[in-house]
Amino acid sequence: MNFYITYFIIAIGLFGFSALFALFGVYAERKVSAFIQDRLGPTETGKFGSLQTFADILKMLQKELITPAAADKLLFILAPAIIFIAVYLGFAALPWGPGLAPARLNLGLYYIFAVLSIETLGILMAGWGSNNKYSILGAMRSAAQIISYEVPAGFAIISVVMIAQTLNLQDISAQQGILSTEEVKFAGFWDVSSIGGLFAWNVFRAPHLLIAFVIYFIASLAESNRAPFDIPEAESELVAGFHTEYTGLRFALVFLAEYSMMFLVSMIGVILFLGAWNTPLPNIGPLHLAGWTTGAGWGIVWITIKTLALVGVQMWIRWTLPRFRVDQLMNLCWKVLTPLAFLCMLVSGIWRVFLM
Repeated sequence: MNFYITYFIIAIGLFGFSALFALFGVYAERKVSAFIQDRLGPTETGKFGSLQTFADILKMLQKELITPAAADKLLFILAPAIIFIAVYLGFAALPWGPGLAPARLNLGLYYIFAVLSIETLGILMAGWGSNNKYSILGAMRSAAQIISYEVPAGFAIISVVMIAQTLNLQDISAQQGILSTEEVKFAGFWDVSSIGGLFAWNVFRAPHLLIAFVIYFIASLAESNRAPFDIPEAESELVAGFHTEYTGLRFALVFLAEYSMMFLVSMIGVILFLGAWNTPLPNIGPLHLAGWTTGAGWGIVWITIKTLALVGVQMWIRWTLPRFRVDQLMNLCWKVLTPLAFLCMLVSGIWRVFLM
């Protein structure tokens, strides 16, 4: 019984974290966009407009749940829940620190990308079930975009897996920290992980993984339907895309899924490429002796800071770059990112055989 209670508390905690991140993420994005566009953003509701998002959420939750008369009611009602649950389940395998993961899975990376694929099904259900031409166009765009960009993202991830020799996210994270003398000798002459720090991260231990990280980050923007790859929700063309007909709590679930996806893909990028919970500071000297760079507490701090930094870059890009056309989006995927990601995978194989 205690086993089930523990996992229930963890599940509620992850849901609460997702909701809080969405609330503060929306406020942060409004302020970031205002700064970039040389305006103020929210100012009236709360100090510096800090309560504006809470007011919007309160208003949204009070709105009527409208189901179009011609809609496929079952698909229309289930779609938002499937979209959110698919993203929410991905948080189960994310490690927040040494030994701190909701579920310790040997195939954690495989599990995450398996459950995230279900989101595409939910988006197609939302578009088809709405019986709206804008919704179905947005859903088809989104499905084509997500499926296409999973290819270069997958190759980029395999590049890391070939170096790490594991799909366990805990192991991948631990490899980017301090290694024992025997492990350092096994890892090869290039490894500087005996002192940890910035140069123990995968992007520095195997420099070709820096290219793989850039490919993964671009692909993650497309999989999250974030600008400049937000053509499934293009307001100037499709009103709001696949969620045009949704109101109230149903729209809130779709909105929550988008911001949760932003955090999820950013955290995966941090775990695979940017040292996970490990500090960028060398684990030597007074900081290490004082315990300021090691341990579960600092692990949570470092992985959160890195993840939020990537989320900030996502917001920055949204308000900087213009939206891609569909043909530009597909050309970038199949003619640029996929060949480069495949090349990174090839280099990882050579690196593993001859340099490690």
